[in-house]
Amino acid sequence: MRTLITFLLLIGPLYAQTPNFKIQVVDNQIAIGYGLAVGDVDGDRKPDILMADQKEFVWYRNPGKAGDAWKRHVMAANLTPQDNVCIAARDIDGDGRVEVAVGAGWNPSETNDTTKSGAVFYLIRPKDPTQTWEPVRLHHEITTHRMRWARVGNNQYQLIVVPLHGLGNKNGEGRGVRVLAYEPPKDVRKPWKRMMVDSALHMTHNFEIWEDAGETRMLIGSKEGGKQVAYRNGRWMPVDRWIGAGNGMGEVRRGFQGDRKVPFVASVEPMHGNKLVVYKNGPIADAPNQLMYGVQQTLTEQLSQGHALVCADFLKLGSDQVAVGWRNPNADKKVGVRLFVPDNTLQTWKEYPLDDSVMMACEDLQAADLDNDGDLDLIASGRATLNVLIYWNQR
Repeated sequence: MRTLITFLLLIGPLYAQTPNFKIQVVDNQIAIGYGLAVGDVDGDRKPDILMADQKEFVWYRNPGKAGDAWKRHVMAANLTPQDNVCIAARDIDGDGRVEVAVGAGWNPSETNDTTKSGAVFYLIRPKDPTQTWEPVRLHHEITTHRMRWARVGNNQYQLIVVPLHGLGNKNGEGRGVRVLAYEPPKDVRKPWKRMMVDSALHMTHNFEIWEDAGETRMLIGSKEGGKQVAYRNGRWMPVDRWIGAGNGMGEVRRGFQGDRKVPFVASVEPMHGNKLVVYKNGPIADAPNQLMYGVQQTLTEQLSQGHALVCADFLKLGSDQVAVGWRNPNADKKVGVRLFVPDNTLQTWKEYPLDDSVMMACEDLQAADLDNDGDLDLIASGRATLNVLIYWNQR
């Protein structure tokens, strides 16, 4: 039985409140914990935790009460000789249970042979979701790395898959990465329609999807910076200006300030880098009357292998905070998760340790209200620490 350990974290006063998180160990026997997703797997109206581990895709059943044990179930195992790498979960048919797609064949050094690098599967749910799910192999590009479901119309969804490299790439040079969108057919065992999202970037790492004024948009972090694309008239196309053009980006997430009216973008730079950067609205040098993510602010340069990022209003301030995690010991010989909180002017950010020990060498982060108390909690998977933790929000 996996151990459950909890302890209380109290960090300094802020806006007459003290951020307060309680840590629970969900699993301390994982292999790597490449990627996390959150969604209702079993239809009990409670969000469960899903994970792409080294050789297994698993989900943990939400017990409904903080501190109780989360039971681990294996969905699929050993789909490819190489490691698993990513997972996407979302209810796309409206039945209250998530549909799941996964990525495997993780072999980033192999950019020529698609039989030895990359794999994409859709998992068909069994009647009992605690049993093994049926994998349906889909087309894949080289070095499959990240995936998410995107809503592109009424009851219409696509699976977006972002590889790390383009075919034949060496040292981030060569062909562009083929970012593809997959449309599920009614019979998911039949061929899935595919369309190109983008093919011009190199060394893409992570991406964000959001819906804005009835339009679905995507921000892709890459060697060249953050590129925006939008789904318009039945296809994906580049839009607006780049965010952080020329700055290599790894993790990218979108947040809001000022009563959630003003967007900003947070990124880890460079890829697997040491800096947490925020891009806010401001004047563009060659178009001073246009405001489009023109102000760049570095919040910290103390990360080491920064690899996890979330923007969310954990503290109910009306402006999002940024949670960031890194997976290698930094200059202070620490790994962990930090929360960056803006002040009332939205110009100054204060840093708070959520886990200032050797307990979480963070590979991925997700935010969700796991206990239905109205506050967002934080879920983390640890690479070197081989664990899954919940940071229960005690606001």
